[in-house]
Amino acid sequence: MKIRITGAAAAVVVSAALVLSGCGSDDDASPSASPSASASASEAPTPTAEDVAAVESVEVSGDRGAEPKVTFDTPLEVSAPTSRVVDQGDGEKIADGMRVTIDYVQYYGDGTRIGSTWEQKSPESFTYGDASYDLLTDPLADATVGTRVLLASPSQDQQGNAATVLSLIEVKDAKEIPARASGEAVTPADGLPTVTLDDSGKPSIDIPEGYEAPDDLVVQPLIKGSGPEVSADQTVTVQYTGWLLDGTQFDSSWERGTPTSFPLDGVIKGWTDGLAGQTVGSQVLLVVPADQAYGSNGTPDGSVPPDSPLVFVVDILDAQ
Repeated sequence: MKIRITGAAAAVVVSAALVLSGCGSDDDASPSASPSASASASEAPTPTAEDVAAVESVEVSGDRGAEPKVTFDTPLEVSAPTSRVVDQGDGEKIADGMRVTIDYVQYYGDGTRIGSTWEQKSPESFTYGDASYDLLTDPLADATVGTRVLLASPSQDQQGNAATVLSLIEVKDAKEIPARASGEAVTPADGLPTVTLDDSGKPSIDIPEGYEAPDDLVVQPLIKGSGPEVSADQTVTVQYTGWLLDGTQFDSSWERGTPTSFPLDGVIKGWTDGLAGQTVGSQVLLVVPADQAYGSNGTPDGSVPPDSPLVFVVDILDAQ
C-alpha cells in the first residue's frame, strides 16, 4: 500500500531498510497505489557465510522492554538481508494477519546511530504478511511477543551511498484483528457511489453516471462498528480500496491479501479528517476532493493523475 508516512521514526526506518511504513514528506502524503518498491523476501539474495558471521558477531546487552546496547566492529557489511534471533520471547506467537507492534534501534554499518523508537516513544505497527513489510517476514517467522531480532540489510545512507543498516527489533505485541468491518448497516445518502461487497467483504463500486466531484469531503459510514472511536493521533489497521472518479481502481489492500497499518496523522487530509471520529469495526465511504488527496502533483507512478478526486471504501479493523 502506498501509505506516505511523514513521522520522523517512520522516515528513519524506510530510508534505512525495514520498509515498515512507506515514505515521503510532501504535502500530498497519502494512501496510494501499490506496495513498497522494496524487494520481496522471495526475491532477496541468500546471505553468504560472511554475512552470517558478521551478524553473529554483534553483541546485544540489556533487558527487554528498553533500548539495548548494541556493539559491533565497524565497518559492518552484508551483501543480503541477514537476521539472527537474539532471544525468544515467551508471549503469543506471531501469525499471518496479526497486527504486530515493534520497537527498534538502528545503526549504519560504520557505527553511526540512526534512530530509535524507544527514544521517540513511538513503537511501529504493521500487519504480518503484508507485502510492504517482506523484509520482516522471514526474521519474525517463528517469533513470539518479547522476541528480539537483529537484522542487517544493504541499503543507502542519507546521501544515497551504499550502506549496511543494522536493526535490533523487539516484538512488543501481536494481536489478532478481524478480517472485515462488522456492525450495524447504515443506509447511505442518495446519489453517492454504490458499494457492493463480495462474500469475503471485498468492495466494488458503481459510480453514478454524471457524478461530479464534491467541493467538500464526503464521509458516509456504510457499517457502524461497535468499537472505540478513532482519533487522529492513532495508528489504524484497515482494509481499503481506492478508485478514480471514472471507476478505475488504483489501489487495494484486498488485492494484496492483508490489511495495512499506518498513523492516521501521516496520510492525506481526506483520510485523516474522514476516519477520525469513526469507530473501530466501521466501514466508511470517502469521496475525497483533489485538494484533500494528491492535489496538483498526483502520484509519482502516475496511477493518480494531478487534480484527481478519489473514492475510497475503508474497513477500520483496529486502532491503537
